[in-house]
Amino acid sequence: MYDSIAALVRQEGWRAEGDAARVHYEGGDERFAIEYYAGSDTVLYWTVPTDPDVRDGTDTNADAGTAEPVPRASVPDPLRERIRRDLVAADVDPAAERREI
Repeated sequence: MYDSIAALVRQEGWRAEGDAARVHYEGGDERFAIEYYAGSDTVLYWTVPTDPDVRDGTDTNADAGTAEPVPRASVPDPLRERIRRDLVAADVDPAAERREI
């Protein structure tokens, strides 16, 4: 496991998934999954369905449960700032949050 991943999972809500770390954020009517990839030193944002039936797996409509990548410009600034703080706390360059793929 990358040191950066191990350090991120010590931050609130983060968990390791191979060479990546993921955290979920829910605010208002929006839900995001944020992934940091150690190999490429990048952060990706995904929207996550907010329908409770989709989240708990009781909705079998495959289209309703699909997460979609979102551009950083559509992610609330407070969330992006929180992710940069978590990266800094994990000794990861916060510029990774701004890096385009």
